[in-house]
Amino acid sequence: MRVVLTLAIVAFFLLCVLAMWWGYRNRARRQDAVLPEFPQPPQALGEDLLKPATGVYISTTTTKSWQDRVAIGDIGFRAAATLHLTGDGVLFDREGADRVWIPAGSVVGARTDRAIAGKVMARDGLLVVRWRLGEHELDTGFRGDDKDVYADWVEALQGLANGGAAK
Repeated sequence: MRVVLTLAIVAFFLLCVLAMWWGYRNRARRQDAVLPEFPQPPQALGEDLLKPATGVYISTTTTKSWQDRVAIGDIGFRAAATLHLTGDGVLFDREGADRVWIPAGSVVGARTDRAIAGKVMARDGLLVVRWRLGEHELDTGFRGDDKDVYADWVEALQGLANGGAAK
């Protein structure tokens, strides 16, 4: 009887894992049909306007919901990253994953927040960049190792969003 119960629990667990994988794969297919291709970073980056920030790239979500994670490719996966700001845009240089590039003209704004898909923190624990990809607006979240630099990043990104040079 114990063997049957154990096998039933293992089978249920495997079914749940399979359903989650299937759902994530289907989400990626649906998003791939409506979202344009993500921009590729330039071969050579310009000069950093702020000291690069180290931390963790959390995720990119649609602005409809902080839980609506973009699942195309490896964009939805968390990774250690270094954040760069140049006059050309914002680069999330992720370790072991594709780099995420946001061209300067696509930046809509920036803020600190407490939550984005994959991470909930204390107040102002995340730096979130809002940007346009075609007709869609996205939020990309970053948890920096040093949260004291967030104010500088928000100010610089807001300057970039307003069409001026990042400060």
